[in-house]
Amino acid sequence: MHSNTENSTEICTIKSTEKKPNTTKRMLIMIVLVLLLIATIVVIKVVLVKKMIAQMTPPPPAVVSTAKATYQLWQPVLTAVGTLRAVHGTDLALDTNGLVTEVNIKSGDAVKKDQVLLQLRNAEDVAQLRQLESSAALAQVVFSRVEKELKTAAISRAEYDTVAADLQAKTALVEQQRVISGKKQLRAPFDGYAGIITVNPGTYVNAGTVIVTLQELDLVFVDFHLPQRQLGQLKVGQKVTLTLDAYVGKTFVGAVNAINPKIDDNTRNVQIEASVPNPDHLLLPGMYSSVTIDVGDTKSLLTLPQTAVVFNPYGETVFVVKQPNNQTSETENQAATANSSSALVHPVVQQVFITTGVRRGDQIAIMAGLYEGAEVVSSGQLKLKNGASITIDNSILPANSANPTPQEH
Repeated sequence: MHSNTENSTEICTIKSTEKKPNTTKRMLIMIVLVLLLIATIVVIKVVLVKKMIAQMTPPPPAVVSTAKATYQLWQPVLTAVGTLRAVHGTDLALDTNGLVTEVNIKSGDAVKKDQVLLQLRNAEDVAQLRQLESSAALAQVVFSRVEKELKTAAISRAEYDTVAADLQAKTALVEQQRVISGKKQLRAPFDGYAGIITVNPGTYVNAGTVIVTLQELDLVFVDFHLPQRQLGQLKVGQKVTLTLDAYVGKTFVGAVNAINPKIDDNTRNVQIEASVPNPDHLLLPGMYSSVTIDVGDTKSLLTLPQTAVVFNPYGETVFVVKQPNNQTSETENQAATANSSSALVHPVVQQVFITTGVRRGDQIAIMAGLYEGAEVVSSGQLKLKNGASITIDNSILPANSANPTPQEH
């Protein structure tokens, strides 16, 4: 009985050991089949993607405008924003209170130095002045008589001195009263043009109230500031050109009149004063203007429109146009266009690093990295990369003026 049990146990063990290799083999076969299926799917996808790429139409060349690098004569300049100021200009006011009795000018009148512009009521002051003048005149008569008597020794020296002192005191009182009476008059301190006056006879004005502005306009000053690093390029007498938004296309020429001997502690800028003739009185105090100062000698520099330069953190670049070696004629290109747009041979661009210099209006000087006559892309660079094909369309070009003027549409 025991022997039979042992035999049956051995038979089961043999059967279980025979099943294990068969199960492992099946698992390996299944893994291989799955991998083959995945590989087949990948291959099919790759073939489909390649076929789709082959069937896709390549993107058309980017449309850009171009410009050629050319040498131009440049006058080195410094630029700033200035404020116009009259050579003589002030707001006139009285230093006493009173009632206006006369206004002797109209708004905008040309006035002369010492001309009476406005009169306050001064009848009491004039009467007091007449009284003092009479007293001074009497003192003068007495002094003249005493002076003759002194020569004949008819009076003492002490009596003469007393009469002379009385004359001086009364003369001083007359001058004092004239000053008091003169305060009731507003006079022009210099030749100029009166502003708008709103005071009328009968108006009571207080001391310090501005009555009218007076400006001399034949010559104006323009005040502007420049960084201290540019101080070495400045000197008195340099040519200054002004442009203003109020007079588009018109320039006003003057000269540097003075350079402040002190640098501003906060901004490290230096203040410059220029004088500009203003015969037509077009320039008014308080106006803002663009100021250009000619410095140094005229130079010949290689220039491009500023729009042609791409400014990057790692440097400044331009896209130079490279024409293909097998250039086709216009007739051949037209025939190729009729057959297939892909048959056209387009120029390509090459990105080149450059070194830029000074700027003038819409233009920029190229100091290194480019040669004269090089054709570069002047607009449309954002669509480009090195070696990209382009189509040139120069029907509309970016601004390339040395002295641009603002345009309003």
